Amino acid sequence: MMNLDFFKKVRILDGGMGQELLARGMRPKGTLWSASALIDEKYHKLLFDTHIDFIKAGAEVIVTTTFASRKIRLIENNCENKFEYINRKAGEIAKKTKDQFPNVLIAGGLPPQNLTYRADNRPDNEIRNDFLDQAKLIEPYIDFFYFDVLSSINEIKIGIESIKKFNKPYLVGIHISEGTKLPSGEKISDLINNLDTDKLLGVTLSCVSPENFQINLSEIKNLGIPFGFKLNGFVKTNPIPKLDNNKKTKNPKELLGIRKDLTPAKMADFAKRFKDAGATILGGCCETRPSHIEAFSKLK
Repeated sequence: MMNLDFFKKVRILDGGMGQELLARGMRPKGTLWSASALIDEKYHKLLFDTHIDFIKAGAEVIVTTTFASRKIRLIENNCENKFEYINRKAGEIAKKTKDQFPNVLIAGGLPPQNLTYRADNRPDNEIRNDFLDQAKLIEPYIDFFYFDVLSSINEIKIGIESIKKFNKPYLVGIHISEGTKLPSGEKISDLINNLDTDKLLGVTLSCVSPENFQINLSEIKNLGIPFGFKLNGFVKTNPIPKLDNNKKTKNPKELLGIRKDLTPAKMADFAKRFKDAGATILGGCCETRPSHIEAFSKLK
């Protein structure tokens, strides 16, 4: 069992695997994006090498590449039969990094089980079953679970219930697209009254702009638990529309816009400001490359 105080000290997480794989030449199938690198064996080495590059840049924690490996994405792309294979493969490839870097921790990424950047309003049991089905496939390979970019407190509660039987700690990554409310309309401060904190490692704002983290900084700090961020480089984080599979699929950055100003130095300036305010979980999301993580790691 990992130390539940792990994130009470400054720790460096990895960056945005999906966008990094696209930048390195992975050709996505439909809306599978990062899952394409798991389905197609020719990309397995690229995936492993990208994990390693984030570790060499200073990441102490890497997240399994399971964000697009949720059932709904596979159903959309007519390959639901690959669900077990690709989630296990993501775990295997991440775990293999420990052969070279034994001190790195593996976070089991559990994404929103329906649409990204939008609250999941399906029946609770459907959400729970989807979380559990994905969690049990990656659990053998991981040190803790990471709820990645969730958009409502109900999803977070259901997710935590779904992993209880594994007796592993978890980190919660909540999303705010703009302003100070989750896509569900709830506030960060609503979270603490609704969480079983028994194995809670901390809370991050996940896939948010540095400016958005800034306006939510005092509220997340007031939760009184380790906190931090996985910052993105998108112009906006509106819900990504369901894409017609017959059309040429776009890279997410073509749908959401990519900022040119967030160089490693500029992103590290933000990270330093947040660290000085008490943030201990420093990481990146979409469009955050190993060079950004290296700049973060120099803040330790």
